[in-house]
Amino acid sequence: MIRLIGYFFGIGTMLALLVAGGIAVYIGKLAKDLPDYEVLANYEPPVTTRVHAVDGSLMGEFAHERRLYLPIQAVPDRVKAAFLSAEDKNFYKHPGVDVTGLGRAVMTNLRNMGSGRRPVGASTITQQVAKNFLLSSSQTYDRKIREMLLAFRIEQAYSKDRILELYVNEIFFGLGAYGIAGAALTYFDKSVNELTVAEAAYLAALPKGPSNYHPFKYTDRAIERRNWVIDQMVDNRYVSPEEGAKAKAEPLGVNPRRKGGYLFAGEYFTEEVRREIISRYGETALYEGGLSVRTTLDPKMQLVARRAMQNGLLKYDTLRGYRGPVTHVELGEDWGKAVGPVKRLDDVPEWRLAVVLDATKEGLTVGLQPNPDVSGALSAERELATVSKEDMAFAMRYVVDGKRQKAGSPADVFKPGDVIYVQKDDQGDGYRLRQVPEVSGGLVAMDPHTGRVMAMVGGFSFSQSEFNRATQAYRQPGSSFKPIVYAAALDNGYTPASVIMDGPITIKIGTEVWTPKNYDGKAAGPSTLRNGIERSRNLMTVRLANDMGMKLVAEYAERFGVYDKMPQHISLALGSGETTVMRMVSAYSVMANGGRQIKPSLIDRIQDRYGKTVFKHDERACEGCVATDWENQKEPELIDNAEQVLDPMTAYQITSMMEGVVQRGTAVTISELGRPIAGKTGTTNDEKDTWFIGFTPNLVVGLYIGYDKPQSLGKGATGGGLAAPVFKEFMGEILKDTPVVDFQVPEGMKLIPINRKTGMQAREGDGGTIIEAFKPGTGPADSYWVIGMGEGESMSAETRSPTASKAISEGAAGGLY
Repeated sequence: MIRLIGYFFGIGTMLALLVAGGIAVYIGKLAKDLPDYEVLANYEPPVTTRVHAVDGSLMGEFAHERRLYLPIQAVPDRVKAAFLSAEDKNFYKHPGVDVTGLGRAVMTNLRNMGSGRRPVGASTITQQVAKNFLLSSSQTYDRKIREMLLAFRIEQAYSKDRILELYVNEIFFGLGAYGIAGAALTYFDKSVNELTVAEAAYLAALPKGPSNYHPFKYTDRAIERRNWVIDQMVDNRYVSPEEGAKAKAEPLGVNPRRKGGYLFAGEYFTEEVRREIISRYGETALYEGGLSVRTTLDPKMQLVARRAMQNGLLKYDTLRGYRGPVTHVELGEDWGKAVGPVKRLDDVPEWRLAVVLDATKEGLTVGLQPNPDVSGALSAERELATVSKEDMAFAMRYVVDGKRQKAGSPADVFKPGDVIYVQKDDQGDGYRLRQVPEVSGGLVAMDPHTGRVMAMVGGFSFSQSEFNRATQAYRQPGSSFKPIVYAAALDNGYTPASVIMDGPITIKIGTEVWTPKNYDGKAAGPSTLRNGIERSRNLMTVRLANDMGMKLVAEYAERFGVYDKMPQHISLALGSGETTVMRMVSAYSVMANGGRQIKPSLIDRIQDRYGKTVFKHDERACEGCVATDWENQKEPELIDNAEQVLDPMTAYQITSMMEGVVQRGTAVTISELGRPIAGKTGTTNDEKDTWFIGFTPNLVVGLYIGYDKPQSLGKGATGGGLAAPVFKEFMGEILKDTPVVDFQVPEGMKLIPINRKTGMQAREGDGGTIIEAFKPGTGPADSYWVIGMGEGESMSAETRSPTASKAISEGAAGGLY
């Protein structure tokens, strides 16, 4: 009997050894192909890029995976406790695999065998790190064993805190959020440090299946799972029973963070920064690189610029009458559901969409579009409002088939079901009718000394149109280009007192004949350069450009950055070539800063995910700024190495002449601000665009107003009448409560009184005089001399190129002012 028992024992031992050997061979084979776990040491997950204004305000976030990486030391203990309780309570005790938990899972799976249920897992946090970083998600025993092997190796190579850090930063939480920091912001709009026990427990419940515990689709299921995690935290003594009971009584409280831009009114600026980063570093760096971008945007200035531009566009548009509703809907039983899906302007929050319910001779009764609740669903609340006839006066002039008509009653214009925009009346309980302008425009405000763009408006609403008219719209600048012509002249022998003939002129360009005219169709006769720019005289400008040659004009336009390569057509002297607001403001900055070339920039600094600066706009040198000790050395100075592209004295002369434009010329409305301001208006051919670009010693602002598809703004529309008031509103607010700063006269210049008409030196007591600035070695003429006097009617210009005809046709008439 004993021999028989020994025989069976031997056979059993051999079988056991064979099975063990087979398992060892199997595991050894799997171990040979294991991924390299050492890559975890250099883990760089995709991280959100964040864009900030100068005051630190968040302007936007860009990411494929909304993740902010947090070191484990920055994760609060209650948040760690929530994840350990939900996923792996023995994390700090096991060697990578929890044998007890694994045993429970095996027994459960044996009981469920044949039931069709999905096998239960027992993955530790370490195993999940192995799976998420190094393996696929396939449900096979091979993958599970490889996962365990990797878990043992990872535990030997890394600390428990490092493994937990990898886990909480990698996992997906739903709603596009990755990592605990991104989840806290996405679900609760909070930092991790601000999470309550209940909130931390809900986030810890999500990795098992974010879609199964969606806060709005499956609220009850989400609360049940969260409460289970809280119970585990109580059982593991991370929180007291009282704290647990209080946390379980709380609602989910999910408050999703809005996506896209965050700083109000900065959408065009943010989008321009996005395009620049992609151009500079590529899409991967933007959406995965975790860059920190500090822009040049001044939020206060941006709000003022947006408001001024919108007011200017609305003022023009309402004078043209009402064009009709946004759309028309069938009211049905619930007007709220009918108007709910209509897209509104998200970046004009003061406006509300409304549907007309009734129209009478007294006004309108409207239903305001219901706002979405926190889940995004349409609110059940229904709100009525009224619009009086007086608050919709411009709609009594409406447009049908391009023709303007007058109405006697709102009922003649509006029908039930019309969807319109309304705005709350600040003076009462009623609402005013609003209309999105057809006309648009762009505005840029820039520091002339650094090129930093402090505000930018690309149109009425980014939600309506993402096309940035400040940087992407190429338009004719009209007479706002003239200061470049005059600056070229002043830099090459002319003076502000030089007299040019403002009389009829005909120029032959090949077989074409061009006869420019002044805006008013009249000729002023001999006039000084100052008068020419103050009154925006076309004939004088053409004669001046022809006298010194368009080659010189083109050279200065390229120096100033107006064009990369300017065709040398004489009509371009009147601004018939196309450029952008950004380029024109940059050109005026050269004149405002004393003649130094500047590089316009929307970005001050870019840092990578580790805080290393990879781009800095300010290229000025400062050797003494890095001194380690104070030894009574000289105070360090920033060395401006910008190229001098215009004589500083010339820059002052043209600035002084443009001050005259504001004080006496085409932009006299701006003189009401009572500040030293220089600038120039511009109106293109057939009044298609109106411009104004002006500056103080420390700020340049330029804008244009016009239709996206160029068409006439109407007879009599000018830069002084449409664009200058926008500049005036902006500057009035920005300069309020700031000290008055004068333009500085360069050392060595002579200030001489001259006769405003003749340009000759005035005698004491003479009337009609003005103080003019002259460079050393120059001064007013000793005798009366007029450039262009007695030349005759016909002149010739440079050889015509293939594009000359277009330039002539676009600049031929007298619409440049």
